[in-house]
Amino acid sequence: MTRDRTPSPLDRPADHDSATPAPLSASDEIAAFVAKARAMSPHASGARGRLVFALDATMSRQPTWDMACHLQADMFREAAALGSLDIKLVYYRGLAECRASGWVSDSDTLARLMGKIDCRGGHTQIGRVLAETRRQAVESGVRALVFVGDAVEEPIDDLCATAGELGLLKVPAFVFQEGADPGAEQALREIARLSGGAWCRFDPGAAGQLRELLRAAAAYAAGGRDALRQLAQSAHGAALLLGQMR
Repeated sequence: MTRDRTPSPLDRPADHDSATPAPLSASDEIAAFVAKARAMSPHASGARGRLVFALDATMSRQPTWDMACHLQADMFREAAALGSLDIKLVYYRGLAECRASGWVSDSDTLARLMGKIDCRGGHTQIGRVLAETRRQAVESGVRALVFVGDAVEEPIDDLCATAGELGLLKVPAFVFQEGADPGAEQALREIARLSGGAWCRFDPGAAGQLRELLRAAAAYAAGGRDALRQLAQSAHGAALLLGQMR
């Protein structure tokens, strides 16, 4: 990956923690998540929306990665009409590489970050994406996760457990699957359902389909369910997401 002279905000591993907390039992962790969810007001008036934008950057995804570099600006434009949006880019590729950027508040900066990344062969690391989103939800009030990918190569039950924790934190995962792999669809649908989010499929290279879905997710992150409901009156992608959310 090409690097500037200054440290890149993508240099931090997605599962990095500055300190290692004492282990908690499963019941303690669930209680903590529920307490946090009740204390948070994710769509308070005047608050900036925060969205984790996660992409599979393994070799099979290069064409869609290039497309997403162009389409991500639509998320900011949609959010600008509703308020404001900060995005954290998370990606995985290669041999156990999963990284996260800092919070980005404009499309040009996000495009530059994405432009520095090339896709590399490797296995999926969706579990690390979900864990990073969970951590950010607790620390900084993330409103939603967008995940774009085409495969699942991890134990489904482990992914579902973390997705359920996102549901307790009221952080829906909007999962956009490229292609029609049935095994991936089963797992990705369940991740979306347990988090309280939505799953949609788009055809490889279908920029229009992905653009609509990204706009809809940004609308939710910036303005909540009311904003998504309003967009659904004129946009099919938003209607698809809204129809699945519990």
